[in-house]
Amino acid sequence: MNISIFGLGYVGTVTAACLAGNGHSVVGVDVAEQKVNDFNSGISPVLEDGVEELLADAIADNRLLGTTDINVAIEASDVALICVGTPSRSNGDIDLTHIETVVAQIGAALASRERADRFTVVIRSTVMPGTAERAGAILEEHSGQKLGERVDLAVNPEFLREGQGVADFLDPPLILVGADNDASADVILGMYNGIDAGRRVVPVRVAELIKYANNSWHATKVTFANEIGVLSQALGIDGREVMDVVCSDEKLNISAAYLKPGFAFGGSCLPKDVRALNFAAKDRDIATPLLSSLLTSNAIQVLRLIDQLIEWDGRRIGFVGLAFKAGTDDLRESPIVEVVERMLGKGFDCRIYDADLSAGDLVGSNRAYIESQVPHLSKLLVDDVVELATTCDVLVVTKPSGELEAFLATPGDNPDQIVADLVGMSAPAAGREYHGVAW
Repeated sequence: MNISIFGLGYVGTVTAACLAGNGHSVVGVDVAEQKVNDFNSGISPVLEDGVEELLADAIADNRLLGTTDINVAIEASDVALICVGTPSRSNGDIDLTHIETVVAQIGAALASRERADRFTVVIRSTVMPGTAERAGAILEEHSGQKLGERVDLAVNPEFLREGQGVADFLDPPLILVGADNDASADVILGMYNGIDAGRRVVPVRVAELIKYANNSWHATKVTFANEIGVLSQALGIDGREVMDVVCSDEKLNISAAYLKPGFAFGGSCLPKDVRALNFAAKDRDIATPLLSSLLTSNAIQVLRLIDQLIEWDGRRIGFVGLAFKAGTDDLRESPIVEVVERMLGKGFDCRIYDADLSAGDLVGSNRAYIESQVPHLSKLLVDDVVELATTCDVLVVTKPSGELEAFLATPGDNPDQIVADLVGMSAPAAGREYHGVAW
């Protein structure tokens, strides 16, 4: 493939070297003439193991060229990768000046391009959702061409760690493409032929956010390990040993478990143990802001649902599930119990179906907890989930129910009814208003 790369910083240089090393013809573009001259001499603008060897081989095979002339690059390529910087502004937002400038320049070059071949512009820089839409409008304006006809715009986020950039390019965790049509997706995937990695093609806005989600998750892991390490040290324990055991659990800890958008956590373990850990840190004057934020963030999820139910103003609310998770009748610190309690206090008519729950069978601390929160629980329980779904204004689904999903799969005749999904069930058929709680 014939590829131009705009921006010869870290991402652009590594990407150019690796693509050329895989047999593509690459033109690197940068405004800094000295950087381009070094690039053409096989001198890497960045320090990264393996890059200069790839540059030297590609230059010797006439597969790599550096230039400051955008028109030369566009005329010689079918795909343009934008790898310019997106630095932070003083308020934390990203500065898109370089992105917008380059897109406008590419558009102008396409307007005067002699070849009529389809051209694909790809944003590889890290950008927030909506950036590609703005860039697309700029591209159309300056090229005089409508997106999806002779020119496409897509995104291809990079997952390159400094110091391991070449290794990460050749053995990536995945190849991610954000595209709104098959043509541009196929072009980007074609750049990675020969690289053994999973491929994911997602909507453009999804792809734009994933890099931020990934990096925030990495930052969360570093912070969590450090806070556990400092607390362990104060308790006379080697935090490395603690985290080594934590990481050895690949079923729950280092896995996809608990990492799906949904509702708040509850039950007899998580809230209690988080409180105990936070007390241990506070008792020793240790600041653990991440651990301290967990219960606050969890409480906000509950309040968000309550606010939404109040805003919808459906006076009859049906809850499918009251216990803190499926397969149990444990009501202790169930976030749904708090929601029901608050909605009852505000005068809403609440009814509950829970296949795992019988008020008469509750014992011990479980019974004591619900009697303190919802003392007349037995009067709220119903034993027919379909009847509940038929008679309520708002249906809040907090537990999976095959019977309910089968019922909701048939077209409804109540367009004013709202279904609030907290578990990720299949969206109901037409005739109802559907809302995912966190999606």
